[in-house]
Amino acid sequence: MTLHLAVALDGAGWHPAAWREPPAAPEAIFSPRYWAGLVAEAERGLLDFVTIEDDLGLQSTLPDAPDDRIDQVRGRFDAVLLAARLAPPAGRIGLVPTATTTHTEPFHVALGIATLDHVSGGRAGWQVKVSPRSFEAGHLGRRPLPGYRDLYAEATDAVEVARRLWDSWEDDAEIRDTATGRFIDRGKLHYIDFAGRFFSVKGPSITPRSPQGQPVVTTLADSRVSYEFAAAGADVVFVTPRSAEEARAVVTEIRELSPDLKIFADLLVFAGEDAYRRKARLDELAGAEPAFDAAVVTGTVTELADLLLEWRRAGVQGFRLRPGALPYDLREITRGLTAELRDRGAFRCEYESDTLRGLLGLPRPVSRYAEVR
Repeated sequence: MTLHLAVALDGAGWHPAAWREPPAAPEAIFSPRYWAGLVAEAERGLLDFVTIEDDLGLQSTLPDAPDDRIDQVRGRFDAVLLAARLAPPAGRIGLVPTATTTHTEPFHVALGIATLDHVSGGRAGWQVKVSPRSFEAGHLGRRPLPGYRDLYAEATDAVEVARRLWDSWEDDAEIRDTATGRFIDRGKLHYIDFAGRFFSVKGPSITPRSPQGQPVVTTLADSRVSYEFAAAGADVVFVTPRSAEEARAVVTEIRELSPDLKIFADLLVFAGEDAYRRKARLDELAGAEPAFDAAVVTGTVTELADLLLEWRRAGVQGFRLRPGALPYDLREITRGLTAELRDRGAFRCEYESDTLRGLLGLPRPVSRYAEVR
């Protein structure tokens, strides 16, 4: 079975001191060329997709407040807009930006992701995120912050709204017949009439049905509530076990909720022959060894490949690797790790599909409204 591999892109890398260590390019982080180069490198390695991190507040080391630090990267691009800019030059790899459901309208998010699917030719996904920090709510000033369970209940409704909007145009709703003057078949555009606790959305979408029909929905989950959310609305879940034994337990728990959800494990990676030395130097620059929410893997690509294959035996179907420092660890993944896995018959030699759903082995769904009609 071929492993699925993705990378999570964020700033200069996931280590907070990565921007200070050559060959990082801190002066280029806020340039399209920088991000296009990272995506091109990921595509060179034949990875399934890249995710692009985003949030509604500046990065912070504090749980619910800005930290006002000046020695770490602060600031991001809007992930959906950035992905749309990166889509044309990238030819085969999937693009999965993050968009929160907590302070955004699902109608707007659904349109943005559908547009990304159109401009990428069917390679779009959405990393769904909730925003539990009160200082982020203060940026919008619209309402008090919901409780933890309500955040996920709201996210469940938001994903359902998006999916209904993506289905609200049937595949052949556009006629474009100049002779008769009919551009669309109005009977193939559908009101979604969603009325829930958090949203009331009539529809239809203003964006025609996208190449994948339904862009791929992903989410990071690390608790029972978030596992339940993923099982209810996502196609791919990113989980954060610390060992093969924990991975097996997480897979068992999720499989009780959903037999079909694709399970990817997140790993923060420092790869290469000098991985330990590089990480130690970054920790020294940071003033301490940082704490991360995912397991940290430091070692050669051979050792990393051994670990991935061990976790695959625990039921993990793919991995989202977080490069500790960019571009170094990304290149170790795309040029070293993929070659090692390919030699073991565990990774692709070429892209098998032009769409992200195809790469992940997900079928293209029929519009629910077409089925009813």
